[in-house]
Amino acid sequence: MKLRRQRTMAGEDVEKQNATRLEILPPARSTSSSGVVDISTIFEPQRDLSDPTPTRSRPLGRVDAGHAYAYAPEKKLTLFALHLAIIEKAASGLGQIGFIWATVVLLGGFASSLRPKDFWFVTAILLVEGARLYCRSRELEWQHRSTRSLPLPDAVSRSRRRVHSFIRAAVGQSSRHLANDPHLIGATAEPKRTWVASDVPLLPFSGWPFVSRNISRLLDLLQILAAASCVSLSVMRLCQQDYGEGDQTNERSALNVFYGLALAEALMFFVEKGYWSFRIGHGKLLERVCEDCQLGPTGMISISRFFYDAYSKCVDGSVFDGLKMDLVSFAVELLDSDSPEEQLIGARILQSFIGNERFAGYTLRKIGSSSTVIERLVEMLNWKDPEEEEIRRAAAEIVSKLSSKKQDALRVSAIPGAMESIASLLYTDSGGTTTRRPYEATPRAVVVDREDYEFSSFNLLGLLIIKRLARDHNNCWKIGHTRGLLARIIDFTSAGPALLRDGKAPESRIKTVRLALQVVLILVSATGSAGMTLRRDISEIVYTVSNVRDLLQYGKYRLKLQNLGVQILTSMAMDEEAAEKIGATGGVLALLLAVFFRPRHTGEENNLCNEAGEALAMLLLENPANCKRLLGEGDKVVGKLVETFADPVLRVNAGRILFCLCGYSNPEESVLLRGSVGAMAPLVVRTVMEEKESEKLLEVSIGLALHILKLIGHERIKVEIGEAEFAGKLAQILRQYEFPESKVPRMRRFVISLAIALMEEEEKYKKMFGDLGMAVALKRAAENTSELECFNVFSGSVGLGPRGAVLSSLVEKALELISRASTHED
Repeated sequence: MKLRRQRTMAGEDVEKQNATRLEILPPARSTSSSGVVDISTIFEPQRDLSDPTPTRSRPLGRVDAGHAYAYAPEKKLTLFALHLAIIEKAASGLGQIGFIWATVVLLGGFASSLRPKDFWFVTAILLVEGARLYCRSRELEWQHRSTRSLPLPDAVSRSRRRVHSFIRAAVGQSSRHLANDPHLIGATAEPKRTWVASDVPLLPFSGWPFVSRNISRLLDLLQILAAASCVSLSVMRLCQQDYGEGDQTNERSALNVFYGLALAEALMFFVEKGYWSFRIGHGKLLERVCEDCQLGPTGMISISRFFYDAYSKCVDGSVFDGLKMDLVSFAVELLDSDSPEEQLIGARILQSFIGNERFAGYTLRKIGSSSTVIERLVEMLNWKDPEEEEIRRAAAEIVSKLSSKKQDALRVSAIPGAMESIASLLYTDSGGTTTRRPYEATPRAVVVDREDYEFSSFNLLGLLIIKRLARDHNNCWKIGHTRGLLARIIDFTSAGPALLRDGKAPESRIKTVRLALQVVLILVSATGSAGMTLRRDISEIVYTVSNVRDLLQYGKYRLKLQNLGVQILTSMAMDEEAAEKIGATGGVLALLLAVFFRPRHTGEENNLCNEAGEALAMLLLENPANCKRLLGEGDKVVGKLVETFADPVLRVNAGRILFCLCGYSNPEESVLLRGSVGAMAPLVVRTVMEEKESEKLLEVSIGLALHILKLIGHERIKVEIGEAEFAGKLAQILRQYEFPESKVPRMRRFVISLAIALMEEEEKYKKMFGDLGMAVALKRAAENTSELECFNVFSGSVGLGPRGAVLSSLVEKALELISRASTHED
């Protein structure tokens, strides 16, 4: 059986950097000139398909000079910090020279001859400059403090809604219900029980001037006053030049040099301040960078903090240290902080960047290359404190984006306890067991006595992460072995009549159901031992099939949900016990028949009907009990299937259903098929003789011809077409398929089996096949036998349901029959 990976992967994350489509798209179909829709089926093996890596709109390496700022707007800030640091260090250097000159030359060499006036001027200038330098060194610290405060409640509310924009982009659906759903808007920030650093009063009874957030402004004012005083004192003495007529040589020159250095230092400070004010105040550099980075209404806090950090690095170390900083690395560092405010700043930056087409590639690569960062993000998924809700949501968005890239998804799943952390995002009202609930009330648990927690957004993000991780088979195994996770996922597939019938039902609820169905489909379509285990485990959850039954019964206006549900049943039917449970669940087979026979007007409806036919064929394959149940649905079922075989859209799957009914029904039920199936003999034979475009239709028609021959004999075939022509066509087909083909793995087996049945029916067919060179074609077929032809269905490239007789034994039997004809003639 073909694992349904092709179908899930066709719609799985074919994304741009800032948008994702979650719905599973139908497989590629081609329509022949005869109107037959060629579909991929579960009966053919296929290689597992990997999802394409999202493409980048611009290379992440070297960038053109003209696009340097556009690609990384924070470069403007680091360059500005470099320029400021150069001026600041130049001023500090002049200050140090002036201090050394004053202490070594003036006070050391001319201390006894200095006039009191100059002594006190020099002393005053040194004290004022010392105070200014002290204020300068402390200003940056207080500027850091001023950027640690959280935004105002209205800004929090706006940023909180960003998750819904992310989810709307991810599912590509209308957002009107989501935006208007009061349960999803959430509550505004509540008062904190601890002091915010920027609001701390530093002195008792001091009032607003000594509140922490105002200290940096006070220090800045003191620096300006100190520099202005230094300028005034230096200019005054340089203009007066009344140094007296002392005996010391060069005393006047030494004083002029000192006052000149002090004046130059102060002027350099004013140049720095002027440049700062021009770029920050008039040029609005921070605002423009924030806008370029698209950080939203709370981004100014992040940008300001980044700039002060870059400037501090340039001032404290090399002037080039700040150039090494970028917003992504800065955010990653803050994410690992112990301060909730810093964690929130880092989370907001990364959250914004992963949704931005320009920055997403670099951001995800930077995050994905560090297992420590991924581990930190996964850890945040467990945070239940309402005060940490926004950080947790941002971490969930980042992890969901990481999971969309295969390599990063492997790193996420490799974190110990990652699946448990992701499972913590899913909230149900029953702890993993489904109960019938009205869709109007989204299930809510209580997190730290907080009932307005945004559970719906976390449910969507959790399911999205699981869906993306499940693309890897090892992750499927981990998902299946995470305690209670499968039951939670199945719980979200519950829709019910009220939701499915209401055309105005909340989109958030529909999206949750659709995502959960997509996750289940990926899990039950997994290949190998993991797939077999998952199919069995999921079928043992008692609500799995009943939830899908509700979709079939009430979801006629929700075709996408029905389609997903039908595909889930098809993949589950690969497991024998699961197929039995599905058939034994009341009404499922009848509902699949109703979907298969429903009127069709669009391509989507054609697709759904074909999916239902494929599900029925899988449920009937080697399952006499389900064949009996289907025949028990009414006397007209077989007749409608025979009529449907003439439908160019559905005839392949109609033929498969009839093939299974004829081949696997008990003998007493087979008698009931004789009349209806016998009536379609002319159409089946004509299809075998004339079909040239659809290999799958030819394959199933030959299989049907074999069963018709067994049911009614070959007389009807002989009436419709000459025996020699029919035998010649079979020989031609066998020569054409000298090698087995994965698209029609049963073709050669059906041809040889039909030839054997004809030769056993009448002796003359032995001579016909002998004269047509059938023996040579059979020998070539025997030389090219493959395990491909030993199984009924395939899970990826793994065969399931081994056949009783291998192809080589059928070839030997056919050759023996042909040789008997030759011996008889001799």
